[in-house]
Amino acid sequence: MDLSITVNGITFPNPFLLGSGPPGTNARVIAKSYEAGWGGAVAKTVSLESAKVVNVVPRYGKLRSRTSGEVIGFENIELISDRPIDVWLEEFRQIKKDYPKHILIASIMEEYEKGRWQELTRMVQDTGVDAFELNFSCPHGMTERRMGSEMGEHPDLCEEVTSWVTEVSNIPVWAKMTPNITNIKEPSLAAVRGGAVGISAINTILSVIGVDLNTLRPMPTVEGHTVPGGYSSQAVRPIALRMVSQLALGLPQDVSISGIGGIENSHDALEFLLLGSSTVQLCTGVMLHGVKMIDELKEGLEKFMTDKGFNSVQEVVGKSLGYFSTHMELVQKMKAAKRTKAGEASRDNEWGQKDITEKTTELTSN
Repeated sequence: MDLSITVNGITFPNPFLLGSGPPGTNARVIAKSYEAGWGGAVAKTVSLESAKVVNVVPRYGKLRSRTSGEVIGFENIELISDRPIDVWLEEFRQIKKDYPKHILIASIMEEYEKGRWQELTRMVQDTGVDAFELNFSCPHGMTERRMGSEMGEHPDLCEEVTSWVTEVSNIPVWAKMTPNITNIKEPSLAAVRGGAVGISAINTILSVIGVDLNTLRPMPTVEGHTVPGGYSSQAVRPIALRMVSQLALGLPQDVSISGIGGIENSHDALEFLLLGSSTVQLCTGVMLHGVKMIDELKEGLEKFMTDKGFNSVQEVVGKSLGYFSTHMELVQKMKAAKRTKAGEASRDNEWGQKDITEKTTELTSN
């Protein structure tokens, strides 16, 4: 079955992309993903001055299920790439030479200065990459330089910086948005006004993964101290799905969405596609399960399309958006279905007659 999809004039062999981060940390790992069958890769974010980027060890923390020990949440305090831009430019050229039909998206981030953004854009564009993703969302480490989420939290900066890039870019520009904001639509729409043709969402959620009760130190602990970091893995998926659906319902129809957040299998990915994502990106999932997870992603998508009678991935995109409503309309629909009594199950006497866990189960749909 054909799993390809064309987004912003770019044809992806399938909608599954490596997300920007450790899985795209150099040409060698990107090449491995192409060989494994991924539809594309967003390289780790690059900037002009790698010397200012210093990563720490340890920089990851895991939240595990209390019962199974499975990783359900993951925090990182990792920065953007600390490799020199000249090295990246050469690797971008080599990747496109060796894999001309594979999609390579460059993630870029700079300080609040037009000349720097445009210089970086021109340099990277000349290597032959297929698109840009503007990192307006890294939640830690570079905010003191007005980079990452420090831009993404301000719609006026999103619009201005995006316009700087699109002024000199000849390839599609996506903007990757932060979830650490009240209304993700506002900066996203600002980026679109600046010329972005796609929105990537979401980046990680600012977090503290926990506290070591023996040492009393918050984690991950570096020489006894830490900073808040970015929260990812399956626990963030419901939040990401909500924000992606809001974007799909609130952005112009010609603006694409690349969905990100807690995707670890084809079921997860399909939820994002159904709620309006044309592509989906996996970063933490690949870090925990490896690039070979692409096999299950493609098999699961193909089976779903066959079972449901979809002829193309594009037919799947946004198929579930029409089922969102308002609470008032839900009440009217319930009354029309003569289920008023079921909806009144929150009355005090009914909660008092049964154990609270039993009543919670009764009112749960899945």
